Amino acid sequence: MLNIILMGPPGAGKGTQSELIVKKYGIPHISTGDMFREAAASGTEVGKKAAEYMNAGKLVPDEVTIAIVKERLSKPDCANGYLLDGFPRTLVQADALKTLTNEISRPLTHVINLIADEDELINRIASRRVCPNTSCGASYNLVSKAPKVDGKCDLCGHDLILRDDDTPESFKVRLEAYKGKTYPLIEYYRQEGLLKEVDGLKAIDEVFASIVEVLEPPYDCN
Repeated sequence: MLNIILMGPPGAGKGTQSELIVKKYGIPHISTGDMFREAAASGTEVGKKAAEYMNAGKLVPDEVTIAIVKERLSKPDCANGYLLDGFPRTLVQADALKTLTNEISRPLTHVINLIADEDELINRIASRRVCPNTSCGASYNLVSKAPKVDGKCDLCGHDLILRDDDTPESFKVRLEAYKGKTYPLIEYYRQEGLLKEVDGLKAIDEVFASIVEVLEPPYDCN
C-alpha cells in the first residue's frame, strides 16, 4: 500500500511526477480542488456545506475540508493507496489527517518533498508555458519539457501562454508564501519519520527514478 503526500515548491515538477506515480502504481491522484468539486456535486451534507463556502467565494473551513478528505480517502479506489496533492496545508490539518487516516486504516506511508534551489526555480518558471484551454490545461517547459511544435499545445493545438503569476516577480511572492506555510509541515513529517527528500531539478526521468527508490527501497538480503 502506497499512501503518499508529494510536496515541493511551485515549479519543482510535482504535477509531472504525480502523473508518473499514478501511472506506475495505479493509485488515484487526489487534489484538494478536485475533492471540493466532487463533494459539491455529490449532494452529500458535507458537500453541500463546501458548496456554500465555495459559491460565496470563501475559504472552506478546516472541519469541512477534513470531513471531505476523510470521505474521499474512504472510497474503494483508495484501498490500495492514494497520492494526496494540496493537503494538508497547515499543522492543524496534518494532525487531523493523521487521525482520520488511522481511523479508516489508511495511514500515510510516504511523504516526498521535492527540493530545489530558488534561483534555479525562478529560471525554470520563466521557461514554463501552459495551455489556456480550460478543457486541457497542459503544462510545458521550454527547457525540460518543450512542446513538439513551438508555442503550440501537443494535446489540443492551442497557443501556449506564460501565466502572469509565472513572471519572476510574481513567482518570488508565491515562493515566499509557500515557504511560510509549508516549512512547518516539512519539519512535522520529518519528526514523524515519514519525510524523504528528492532533488526536483534533475531530469524528469532521474527525479522519478529517485522517487521509485523511495517507494521501493531495495531489500537487504543479509
